[in-house]
Amino acid sequence: MKNINLSKVKTYSINKRQGRVRKGDFASVCKKGCGFSHFYKSLPNILAASEFKALVSAIVKAKKSAKPVIFMMGAHVIKCGLSPLIIDLINKDIITAVAFNGAGIIHDTEIAMAGFTSEDVGEALKDGSFGMAKETADFINRATREAALKNIGLGKAVGHAINKAGLKYKASSILAAADKKGISATAHVAIGADIVHQHPSCDGASLGKASLRDFHIFIGEVAGLASGGVAINIGSAVILPEVFLKALNTARNLGKDVKNFTTANFDMIAQYRPHQNVLKRPVSSGGRAISITGHHEIMIPLLYQAIIENI
Repeated sequence: MKNINLSKVKTYSINKRQGRVRKGDFASVCKKGCGFSHFYKSLPNILAASEFKALVSAIVKAKKSAKPVIFMMGAHVIKCGLSPLIIDLINKDIITAVAFNGAGIIHDTEIAMAGFTSEDVGEALKDGSFGMAKETADFINRATREAALKNIGLGKAVGHAINKAGLKYKASSILAAADKKGISATAHVAIGADIVHQHPSCDGASLGKASLRDFHIFIGEVAGLASGGVAINIGSAVILPEVFLKALNTARNLGKDVKNFTTANFDMIAQYRPHQNVLKRPVSSGGRAISITGHHEIMIPLLYQAIIENI
């Protein structure tokens, strides 16, 4: 093969070209002791840092415009020790609704009841004792039956039961805080997926009725996202992304014009269903989707403090 002759290649002046990365978007040096606000402003306006700032801005704007800010959470949020931050955002009227999967209400209840949660699954599985704590199951299953009798949602029923029982560590319960504040707290259960379903005190009819009631409540919350609301999924890989998509679809089917809102997904790895059902599909007709990958125990405190500094 002959060598290529590059003497006739076409060139242009860099001054006529646009750049996707600009010096003005670079990070700035933050001096020792500068404080979080200065640190936050020092972040580069590039890639995930830019997206993170956009999410904070959307939450602050939603708060000031009285638009919903929905936090959908897997149990990992509690197991990472983040409940105090979520509770404070509830008490400051920033979070307007919370949604859990079934594991979320279990860990939230155990923290309120005992001050600890999350057993060694592998070790307990050897003799079949995994998830067999009587107090946890009796408390939640009793609240579930109460929810069915009163035709209220499962999340509200558990939060109310925690407050009514005066559990020792109720101040650390997200569900109790939501109940006290009077905001929506819903629980979306896959029957057979949670430890309390292993116990004789579990009543399937009550569980189904209470969780279905929560789905209906959640549809109403999602319907309010139009034109400025924010919905964030933190650590639920399947259940809450699926529930969110169906709630959005039902709201639109009922004539609600749910468009032009922001969704975000926080997880340690990028996963299919959150990407499709929280980010891509919901905002395809208008809105913004933001993906933040990283450890919850680092990223959620950063999100919390950024919201507080900018609100």
